[in-house]
Amino acid sequence: MKVGIDVRCLEEENVSGVGEYTLELLTNVLREDKENEYILFSNSFRKKNKHLRRLEKFPNAKLKKFRFPNKIFNLLLWYAGFPKIDKLIGGADLFFAPNINFISLSKNCPLVLTFHDLSFERYPEFFSKKGRLWHFYFVNPRKLSRMAKKIIAVSESTKKDLIDLYGTGEQKIRLIHHGIGPKYRALDENNAGLAKARKKYNLPEKFILFLGNIEPRKNIFSVLAAYLKLRKNNPKLEKYKLVIIGDFGLSSSDIIGEAKNSKFRDDIIFAGYIKERDKPYIYNLASLFVYPSFFEGFGLPVLESMSCGTPVICSNGSSLPEITGDAAILIDSLRADELEKSMAEALLDKDLQKKMKSKGLRRAESFEWKKCAEETINIFKEISNEKNKRNSGEIIKLNK
Repeated sequence: MKVGIDVRCLEEENVSGVGEYTLELLTNVLREDKENEYILFSNSFRKKNKHLRRLEKFPNAKLKKFRFPNKIFNLLLWYAGFPKIDKLIGGADLFFAPNINFISLSKNCPLVLTFHDLSFERYPEFFSKKGRLWHFYFVNPRKLSRMAKKIIAVSESTKKDLIDLYGTGEQKIRLIHHGIGPKYRALDENNAGLAKARKKYNLPEKFILFLGNIEPRKNIFSVLAAYLKLRKNNPKLEKYKLVIIGDFGLSSSDIIGEAKNSKFRDDIIFAGYIKERDKPYIYNLASLFVYPSFFEGFGLPVLESMSCGTPVICSNGSSLPEITGDAAILIDSLRADELEKSMAEALLDKDLQKKMKSKGLRRAESFEWKKCAEETINIFKEISNEKNKRNSGEIIKLNK
């Protein structure tokens, strides 16, 4: 069986969220599946990057990289339904898209599509006009959901949204959680990488960590408000700084401005984007991880943090309770005072810290990329078997 895979999201050197999912999932799929051939579809004027080279090393993978101008190519896919991507890559028995994008396929090429979240439906106000136009008019996720033979939902929350908002049949959706890689683990305090990471990013001795894109949907204003209250109400916690890590997104200037106007501005550090290899060290160095996001399709940073043994405080909505179980302190994302009280409790109560670390490590063990890959491969096999049975039936009818 030939499986086409859309890897356009890996063209950027710095990947997050969807890119991490795609890279880790495909690495494990290619490692586990020795039977099928995988054709990786890419389109970019950029040179082949480390992510694509990593995947191309597998003997069952072949990269088909094109250099069409993206705007023209996407316009053709959207307006004319041409070219058919499966034909472009030399033919495929099915096509897997690890995220929503411009896609056009032949009628006999089934689509397997991953939906990470429907935040653009639930919270359109958190997206720019350009972003809303891209989602609703051009890419049209609702249409893609109807076009797909099977849909992978990364959480029960996303599955429910697909059913409620798009009317997708439950039998069409397969729930497959993300995994967590072995590099995310609790490290010995003498690990040399910890000191290197602290020096590299100029991190303080004690700090509360937020890691994610710097944008309103992540509710960073509440993080700032809670930290301000924490410092005012708890003199004993003055040694704890606040470290915010992530790419600067929509309205990030407003968030930075809020921090600069704070009384404790010298203790609030924006570290920007960090290298993927450094993330496990940063999680291990943090005393506490906070993630009061308004909406998450999965919430990978929460799982990464738990896997490193760092206590977690996060929102009690969307997918986050599903991912954390009882291993995190859950708060109302609209209540900065609730976040502040939970932060104080987690930092002052040593027994609670140990309990949260232990629970977090145990919870994280149930998420594996190998398992995610195996369940994804099973979908490919099911579709292939259905297709073969249908073709066999048609041949028998013709012979009769």
